[in-house]
Amino acid sequence: MRFLFFLSFLGLSAFSNPLCAQSTTKPTTPHKDYTDQIKGLDVSFDMVAIPEGEFLMGSPESEPGRKKNEGPQHKVKLKPYWMGKCEVTWDEFRPFMNTAIEAEAGDKDRVDGVTYPTKPYVPSDYGHGYGQKPAICMTHHCAMEYCRWLSAKTGHTYRLPTEAEWEYACRAGTTTAYFFGDDPKKLGDYAWMKGNSAEPEHEDGTTHKVGTKKPNPWGLYDMYGNVMEWTLDQYDPKAYARYAKNPFVTCPVIVPTADKWSHVTRGGNWKESDPAAFRSAARVNSKPDWMKHDPQEPRSIWWLTKFDKVGFRVVRAVVEQPELKGLVSKVTKKSNDEYEDDDDK
Repeated sequence: MRFLFFLSFLGLSAFSNPLCAQSTTKPTTPHKDYTDQIKGLDVSFDMVAIPEGEFLMGSPESEPGRKKNEGPQHKVKLKPYWMGKCEVTWDEFRPFMNTAIEAEAGDKDRVDGVTYPTKPYVPSDYGHGYGQKPAICMTHHCAMEYCRWLSAKTGHTYRLPTEAEWEYACRAGTTTAYFFGDDPKKLGDYAWMKGNSAEPEHEDGTTHKVGTKKPNPWGLYDMYGNVMEWTLDQYDPKAYARYAKNPFVTCPVIVPTADKWSHVTRGGNWKESDPAAFRSAARVNSKPDWMKHDPQEPRSIWWLTKFDKVGFRVVRAVVEQPELKGLVSKVTKKSNDEYEDDDDK
């Protein structure tokens, strides 16, 4: 009782502050999980209802493997949304690619008002296989255009998750380095990574069929490993410091600009061996050397040639935040290709 009184004196409650609690039980939501169908195709995908809520974004300075750009930690509020149960697969993504070919052939059944990726310089799966394996090698611009195409084909507005939405869903109510705790020894149960991703025909590792590892507490698969995932945000290494000046930040996002670089990825990948790269707070920003193998001039705005470890998943807001309504990629062939390294900022 003295302890509770002491907390009350400090203006704190041991039971009411969700940021102090670690519960992996998913709150009940008014919106429900659902399966969506891509119009005219025998292709569907599952969406998981993510509740509105609050969490502490970023990592503490004491967390092993932490990088400077993960702090300071700051309190975030988010509104409800749905998130893809799995990463976008080739079965879902290839019809988008094929639409470009059909458009060139004059197919009138294509979706108007959406541009489509150019043909990749090398096989788009880079030998990893298609089907239910995650789609890879696409640029941030390409992932955003896929979301626009998917929205037109389903009648529901999809987009990339903001960084905050990605981390909140990944943590699933936890505050530890990983959603299963702080010990990375269990990582192989949840993630395809270097050390468990090899196959007879891919001795150095490869991508794997989505949803074949254990899910996180809210039912999302491959949040760690398989492929690192694009988020919507333009990368700003100073954003967390600005956010931390406020008691709470509601639905934070750095809206992507017309600049090609840089954007944030999350989650680690099948080539990665360092467990720290898979932590819920770990951030990796894209850089021009991700397309160093692109032989074209100017380089493609659609494909990261040979960069076979990046993919994405989609989200859908229950009520879209104002700055993201009608958002489309602003990147064009004439977009700024310059990049300033983090250390210079």
